[in-house]
Amino acid sequence: MRFLPTKIHGIFDYVGGVALILAPMIFRFEHVGGPAVMIPRIMGVVLIAYSLLTQYEWGLLKVLPMPYHLVIDFAASLFLAISPWLFGFSHEMLNAWLPHVVLGVAVIGLVLVSKPEPDNQATPVKVFL
Repeated sequence: MRFLPTKIHGIFDYVGGVALILAPMIFRFEHVGGPAVMIPRIMGVVLIAYSLLTQYEWGLLKVLPMPYHLVIDFAASLFLAISPWLFGFSHEMLNAWLPHVVLGVAVIGLVLVSKPEPDNQATPVKVFL
């Protein structure tokens, strides 16, 4: 059942991107370093970047269809959720790995309830390279 409008999903994208960048400071695991810190920061920047390219209300260039955006969200969130075990920092304190899992699972849920198309089907701006 997809009920969440893309306009709301977009807000989550940008807020989530900033939250991922700041997560090591917010949850106080900066001292762990390595993948525990770099994964959320890189994913936050990438999330903001592909959100700017998405064909929805908050997209700037509107070249990436929303269904593709949702596939990227799903894959990235799954990667985030399993990253503590993939990169070996699941043995650290709870605050260093649990945010990865919780945010990853939460975004998978967000993807499953998000509409695959904006309500107002505006014509996207075409960018030719």
